[in-house]
Amino acid sequence: MTEETETRAQGVAGIRDVVSIRLPAASAYLSVLRTATAGLAARLDFTLDEIEDLRIAVDEACAMLLNEAVPGTDLTAEFELTGQEMRVRVEVATVGSSAPKRDDFAWMVLTALADDVDAVTDSADRMAIVLRKRRGTAQSTAGPA
Repeated sequence: MTEETETRAQGVAGIRDVVSIRLPAASAYLSVLRTATAGLAARLDFTLDEIEDLRIAVDEACAMLLNEAVPGTDLTAEFELTGQEMRVRVEVATVGSSAPKRDDFAWMVLTALADDVDAVTDSADRMAIVLRKRRGTAQSTAGPA
């Protein structure tokens, strides 16, 4: 971390960083994305519960996409950090697949864990899931009373 980056990170409200990760579209590599998700959410001072929710949501979104991915291609993930929010877009190449089903259990898990979730099919051979998670405004380090 450079001095400039460290200074910018201290003023969290002004952060707008974008991190992109490309890795093989295989479940063996999802731990890399879970780790990156946790690290980036911690950078925004998300609570431990918010970090875990986001890790699970990213994992679930990737699992849904990997079912449709062309073997041997890449999965790309883009993390956009803006103040108190993280936007995550995960995308794979597909063979003419439609958008993920919004009435199955996996989609319900995603919508419960993230603040906003959307499926995007910009072209017939690409599929993406975009989710957003905002840092809660009521943070407390104290345990239950």
